Amino acid sequence: MNVFYNKQYVGDVLLVQLATEAIVKTVVERAGDIAILKEAQTGEIKAFNLFNASSYVKTEAQGNVEVTPELVEQIEAAIEKNGASISLDVDFSPKFVVGFVETKEKHPNADKLSICTVNVGEQSLQIVCGAPNVEAGQKVVVAKIGAVMPSGMLIKEGNLRGVDSFGMLCSARELAIPNAPSEKGILVLPADAVVGSAFEAPTR
Repeated sequence: MNVFYNKQYVGDVLLVQLATEAIVKTVVERAGDIAILKEAQTGEIKAFNLFNASSYVKTEAQGNVEVTPELVEQIEAAIEKNGASISLDVDFSPKFVVGFVETKEKHPNADKLSICTVNVGEQSLQIVCGAPNVEAGQKVVVAKIGAVMPSGMLIKEGNLRGVDSFGMLCSARELAIPNAPSEKGILVLPADAVVGSAFEAPTR
């Protein structure tokens, strides 16, 4: 689940995204202050908008909102109050983690892409990467499926030139780290970084 709020530019509306894949055809249902966005063919709820959000949820965010148990509790209370039928399946695990590049292979259909197997602690992910400096044996920052980059981009399962990719290896610039180098390339972490641990980008 991803949550967005920007009162200045969007208004007092909390945008809640429940699925990363795009909606082919949208059907909108209204339940009080909640607009429910469903996939027309399946009826699956993909997202919903909570209007007059500040009367239900406390947040100072301007953009991506951190999903915490307290926030989920407030949203669930708003859903119940408005009589909507929405079930929240929330993953509280970190979306930016330390990964270890186990293998790197050349992409068969693209000279500048590599296919990497990256251990993120509880599993290994196949990630297609275009960084020129990626190598096996590195500790790196992995944005997992569902992560929201500082730019607002949502990380989804992808397919690059015929190869599936389940996440992204991040550069310092993509992570909005101050004084990030202008050269292209992923951020390589120290050897003692703990694989699977949450990565917190420095702010200064």
